[in-house]
Amino acid sequence: MKVVLVSAVALIDPDGRVLLAQRPEGKSMAGLWEFPGGKVEPGETPEAALIRELREELGIDTEESCLAPLTFASHSYDDFHLLMPLFACRRWQGTAVAREGQTLKWVRPGSLRDYPMPPADVPLIPVLRDWL
Repeated sequence: MKVVLVSAVALIDPDGRVLLAQRPEGKSMAGLWEFPGGKVEPGETPEAALIRELREELGIDTEESCLAPLTFASHSYDDFHLLMPLFACRRWQGTAVAREGQTLKWVRPGSLRDYPMPPADVPLIPVLRDWL
């Protein structure tokens, strides 16, 4: 089974809310909410991929020193296995805006379960809530 490496981030605003992005129509798992991020390209570190993805998807900039490793997901889907490190980030430049058709929402940690997520993301919720 192919292993896909994806890097994700819990962006945490000054009020302690976490940014979720809703997958747009036309993508797999459309309508589900997820932590921002994306695939790690060959030769790229998870941190570099996340910095690139945040710039492309949300128009914000951060640095590797602002990404704190928090936990990871390891989940088998029907046609691939997902390995996804989740970082926490409280410092970035710019305002997050949806650049790829997704809907964005700042959510209190206690309300994360109210948003349907891909199966790989669900086990990350209690770890994030306990950390915050």
